[in-house]
Amino acid sequence: MSLKKINTALTAAFILFILWFGTDFIVSPETTAPGFGLPSRPSGDGDGFLIIKGIRDVVLALVLGILLVTGHRRALGWVLLVEALAAYGDMATVLAHHGSVATALGVHCLTATLMVGNGLLIMRETRKAAAAPATPAPQPA
Repeated sequence: MSLKKINTALTAAFILFILWFGTDFIVSPETTAPGFGLPSRPSGDGDGFLIIKGIRDVVLALVLGILLVTGHRRALGWVLLVEALAAYGDMATVLAHHGSVATALGVHCLTATLMVGNGLLIMRETRKAAAAPATPAPQPA
């Protein structure tokens, strides 16, 4: 299997995972929130904040999906690297608020690190195309 096919499959898996998780936060924030890793839900009506997290995840997944479908692979690699910061931020949030260390590392940090790995693989895959100079058009004699 080629590196491009592996990268495509990994990216598609990330897109589906992020879409599923984000949609779950939008549809049923009260049941999805405990899996995020924080020690407690917001008091009162905190569902709005959880839905915002879900919308963020859906948008992140759609950006990746658009880049994948349109074939902008180098941009896809860069965006995977940047979007990994959201997962690292989630990890830091869980740890800073005395949440589950296992969830912070096993879900958020692992996801972010896999996204970085996938982004770097795509950057490697597209390295030759990005470095190749444009071939000048033949000039008439």
